[in-house]
Amino acid sequence: MACELPPGVRIESERVSISYSTVPAKIVVGQPFVLELAACAKQGAPVADGVKMDAHMPEHRHGMNYRTKVVPQGAGRFHSEGWLFHMPGRWEFIFDVGAERLTHSVRVE
Repeated sequence: MACELPPGVRIESERVSISYSTVPAKIVVGQPFVLELAACAKQGAPVADGVKMDAHMPEHRHGMNYRTKVVPQGAGRFHSEGWLFHMPGRWEFIFDVGAERLTHSVRVE
């Protein structure tokens, strides 16, 4: 059973599909941004009411200096504020949706 996801970066696991976008669309080092996430279950599995989102730099073995705030918007949609990448390089978003963990890497210069 498929559900509609808004435009954005799409990531899939065996049980969940998500899409996310940032505002502004281009992430700039040292500038705060917002992340919008939508999550849909596959094969009738329920989507958790809550999600956890974070990011880290695998090569540097550290994360962000700030904690993000995630606000459920209903129908599998989530608004998250407090994002700020303080260093250039490869960052990896981490999305915990129920028992599923999905990741996506971005390069910020």
